[in-house]
Amino acid sequence: MQSLLNEKTQVTEAALKAIAHMPTASLSALMDEAFIRRLSDADLMRVAVLLARKSYDEGGCPIGAVIIDNVTRRIVGKGHNTLVQENHPYNHGETAAMRDAGRLDFSQTTLFTSLSPCEICATLLHMRGVSRVVVGDITNAAGTEALLREKGVQVDILEDTQGITLYARFREENPELEREDWKGMR
Repeated sequence: MQSLLNEKTQVTEAALKAIAHMPTASLSALMDEAFIRRLSDADLMRVAVLLARKSYDEGGCPIGAVIIDNVTRRIVGKGHNTLVQENHPYNHGETAAMRDAGRLDFSQTTLFTSLSPCEICATLLHMRGVSRVVVGDITNAAGTEALLREKGVQVDILEDTQGITLYARFREENPELEREDWKGMR
């Protein structure tokens, strides 16, 4: 059976949306190896931003993350911030993606995050040995990139204008929630 997303399929916003919304464990039924190899870093960042949009649409903080295997480029985990939806202070996009990926050797992975990680997420990323972190928005939040680099993590900035606009809108609409997500309830 041929996958829906294959070597003949264009990489479109609709295809990336399907990847964002389909459970990670089912992605092999959606896309084949040829399609996966054609996904650029910008495409994977867009999936993270689409996950951030999912959180925003659910009433949460718009932050999404995707983890790929560095060799195969297969998505091994993805998630979005569910602080509000699950009433949990550290269900951030990065932690959700790591939980989705499960127990694996993260030293051969790259994490794409729609927003610069908070200090807790940055600590988790280097503690678990993620080799590379790609950040989609340092306009609205930044600061842990130096910490990650000091710990030996390769950090690349690949700003996504849709993600930047979405987070700025969220910050304007929900300043208390944005503050809570970064610093807790004070």
